[in-house]
Amino acid sequence: MSFKLSDYNTAKLIIKKLKELNLNLKIMHVCGTHQDTIVKNGLDTLLQECNIEMRQGPGCPVCVTPQKEFEEAKTLAKEGCAVAVYGDVIRVPVEGGSLADLKAEGYDIRIVYGAEDAVKLAKSIRKPLVFMAIGFETTAPTTASVLLNDPPEKFYVLSCHRSVPPALDALLGMGELKIDGLIEPGHVSTIIGLKPYEPLSVKYHIPQVVSGFEPLDMLVAVLMIALQVKRGEARVENEYTRVVKYEGNTKALKVLSDVFEPSDSVWRGLGLIKDSGMKIKRRFEEHDARRVFEDELKQLDSVEFKEPLGCRCSEVIRGLLYPQECTLFGKACTPTRPVGPCMVSVEGACSIEYKYGRLNVKAASNKS
Repeated sequence: MSFKLSDYNTAKLIIKKLKELNLNLKIMHVCGTHQDTIVKNGLDTLLQECNIEMRQGPGCPVCVTPQKEFEEAKTLAKEGCAVAVYGDVIRVPVEGGSLADLKAEGYDIRIVYGAEDAVKLAKSIRKPLVFMAIGFETTAPTTASVLLNDPPEKFYVLSCHRSVPPALDALLGMGELKIDGLIEPGHVSTIIGLKPYEPLSVKYHIPQVVSGFEPLDMLVAVLMIALQVKRGEARVENEYTRVVKYEGNTKALKVLSDVFEPSDSVWRGLGLIKDSGMKIKRRFEEHDARRVFEDELKQLDSVEFKEPLGCRCSEVIRGLLYPQECTLFGKACTPTRPVGPCMVSVEGACSIEYKYGRLNVKAASNKS
């Protein structure tokens, strides 16, 4: 464990209480930063002593983005556009090579830190610039904001934004994995608040807790779920009260609703999920890459994209598999030679496990 000295005694008391509750639980969280906290501090191993198993769900935006959307970005680059992407996006392997491979061939692929950087870049070049906008409700407001503020004429957005609650509904509806509780992402919840999660607790009778990112936050969230299970409750609680409000960030939500509308969207590992995507509204169509370059992109509609041979990222995303249970992990698939997106993104489960040197599945889990 790696705790602040002031938190150590509290952590011991939580572990003691969890052992006294004597429950056998499987808890899923939906955030790559939560996973980093858990693995870095050995919380999953610690919680195993309390018969509590932690799983990471579809909490990595880059990981759940399907191959077709990367191919859309590649197609636009080949059509003469500059394509701006986040740093971990450029290395995601897809059929025919990554965006980094395309850049090595001489195509104009730029790395940016966000939508505002992409706008600045668009102002400095003559050719059209397409920003590949990946992310959940956390980053989507920044994309919406630039569209509301008169971006350059040749600035376009390829919206790959997705909404978390519909994906959780789809995941729970699959029934592949028995989940006793959900720890919801703090960053996303800062924007959307608690209300969007409430139908899930009613529909699936599952406890949910919004958590912060410190080790003690995670342990408190686990305890809150365990207490709900013990009492037979299923509701949404907020551990991250210092940041997250019930109603969320109303200004950010207004910006999102002004620019985006819900659309059916494909998620890697989860398939087509109703109303889970964020489609740019028609009033901004002159900056919507899919509308402006519709003819150039329609060729991809008939293409069937297959996962790389042996890659099991789809199962990792659904919480069915620990990274170490994939035969490629740490061997054929490493951060320098990734086979799937979960080894590329800093929020990917495989990348996090590898980062902390956990190459043996026995060090990370008691298999279910």
